[in-house]
Amino acid sequence: MPPAPNRAFASDNAAGAHPSVIEAVLEANTGHALAYGADDQTAECEQRFNDTFGAPVVTRVCFNGTGANIAGLATAMGALRGPHHAIVCTNWSHIAADETGAPERVLGTKLIELPSPDAKITPTMLDSVAHLQGVQHHVQPGVVSITQPTELGTLYSPDEVSALCARAHDMGMLVHLDGARIANATAALGGDLAALRSFTIDAGVDVMSFGGTKNGALGAEAVIFLRPELAEGSEFVRKQVTQLPSKMRYLSAQLNALLRDDLWIDLGAHSNAMAARLDELVRDIVGVELDGRPQVNSLFPRLRREAIGPLRDWCFFWDWDATVNQVRWMTAWDTTEQDVERFAAGLRSLLTELDSDCRAS
Repeated sequence: MPPAPNRAFASDNAAGAHPSVIEAVLEANTGHALAYGADDQTAECEQRFNDTFGAPVVTRVCFNGTGANIAGLATAMGALRGPHHAIVCTNWSHIAADETGAPERVLGTKLIELPSPDAKITPTMLDSVAHLQGVQHHVQPGVVSITQPTELGTLYSPDEVSALCARAHDMGMLVHLDGARIANATAALGGDLAALRSFTIDAGVDVMSFGGTKNGALGAEAVIFLRPELAEGSEFVRKQVTQLPSKMRYLSAQLNALLRDDLWIDLGAHSNAMAARLDELVRDIVGVELDGRPQVNSLFPRLRREAIGPLRDWCFFWDWDATVNQVRWMTAWDTTEQDVERFAAGLRSLLTELDSDCRAS
């Protein structure tokens, strides 16, 4: 097998920070600036998000994705004016499966998890919670939370988001969008700001998290209130859920670097392209089973069981569903063509060697 391409396919979380982000942080590291967002970088960041969405929005910079989701959801739940509301999401959603029960513990809010084969919610699926409304014995569905792209690498089209928002709003519910990988979705659905707006503010999404960490930032996220009136009290909520950065200029500077000249979309497009290239190079290898083409920057192949351990020892990646020998490979903004080619060559070599051993025995 050729030299391993390090950990290039473990996760986009494993990637380093983009040089422009590092440079922006260094530039911000000059002199004294007022804390808690009263600085030039944060003012610039807020304006850049207004420009990005083509409308006055309210931006709250946060430390991390889980915190941004909690801050956004907490404010949305507050807007509903009652602790008896619940959040509707899929069983695959990050807030349900990968945030250690943070919404339940921090918000004291019940999650209503809807089973979904593709990790997406449809308007029809909301009918399954309609019977709860108005019945005093049940929590009241208050917020629908979707992820774009989903944890299975699937995408909502703008029309799908619009239809879902319309149904949710008809039911008196708000819509939250977890955008940890918003750059990958935007790149896949058109690759410009019009594409972003088409499945967020234009589609009727009320509040969202905007991810930077998985797309070239050191660590910076934001909650964006696309309906500014829903942001009432959000500055207090952000502090209360421990997401108010003291030296906010450093987080805002990272987001400014990504938003400048739409670098964030370019990085997402590159990540998606590397996943497509990897799919192209491994799809014909005997012992690799793939379903549809990757829509963003993730592949979920099923491999021969005996190949998984040696391959992971050579180039680390995570299991996805061990019961069917399914793993996850993810590309990132800094994944190179050479990384992809070496990984594909190593996989092909390993499976060929295993085939030879089987025939020999």
